Amino acid sequence: MTDAATASFVAHRNLLFTVAYEMLGSAADAEDVLQETWLRWAAVDPAEVRDQRAYLVRIATRQALTRLRTLGRRKESYVGQWLPEPLLTTPDVADDVELADSVSMAMLLVLETLAPTERAVFVLRDVFDVGYDEIAEAVEKTPATVRQIAHRARAHVAARRPRGKVTQDQTRGALDAFRRAVETGDLQGLLDVLAPDVVLLGDGGGIKQAVLRPVVGADKVGRLLTTGWARVPGALALEPVQVNGYPALVLRLDGELDGVVALRIDDGRVTGLYAVRNPQKLSHMERATTLRR
Repeated sequence: MTDAATASFVAHRNLLFTVAYEMLGSAADAEDVLQETWLRWAAVDPAEVRDQRAYLVRIATRQALTRLRTLGRRKESYVGQWLPEPLLTTPDVADDVELADSVSMAMLLVLETLAPTERAVFVLRDVFDVGYDEIAEAVEKTPATVRQIAHRARAHVAARRPRGKVTQDQTRGALDAFRRAVETGDLQGLLDVLAPDVVLLGDGGGIKQAVLRPVVGADKVGRLLTTGWARVPGALALEPVQVNGYPALVLRLDGELDGVVALRIDDGRVTGLYAVRNPQKLSHMERATTLRR
């Protein structure tokens, strides 16, 4: 491997990770895709590659597609609900509104409803603005077919994505109110910030306790949170952080990382709560991950 080839891979590493993560919803699997991409890139003569960025994205996409199909089989036997792996993100991710929206927990769950090839096409076209011809090479379809897939995927996502754009200030305000209400056991305070149709999803992976099925409705979610908080032995604390480009909360038990709670906010109310306690999904919460488009 020449120094130039190594430099090219390093220069595009954050982009490749972001592509793989958006396709997989798993940082651990995205890292594996990077390793596989590196091994294949090492066997190529960079001097013969006209567009190294496009070539690397093509390799990463194909590896991610293969892994995505394997992940689908794994999720079928997953204990409880499967949620994307949360990432502690750098401040610049929040500054890029489109990138933050595309990696939010809410959007990653929407992408989970797409078929593997649809997900790849949507991510490459609508998030990274890759040309149809390049996408066609990556997913091994004709450009005309890719255009049809993109149109279908875009309509599917539009029908399911968060209802509107929310500013960081709006999200932070709702987050602060939610945090205060949970920590003080203020049920009415929670009901004031929770949307009537709020949904709580939990992911313990069969390792840590978490709700096994969605909990729907402000009253049910509010009572579950306030009673559950009061019953936990030990000192609990909620720490505000940036997760997947948006304000979120880290749950610490006796000072140790115990989980992550990401929120979806619509019109100043919490409409979605995503609580990840599976310790196998918390490794990227110790240091910030850099994402790039």
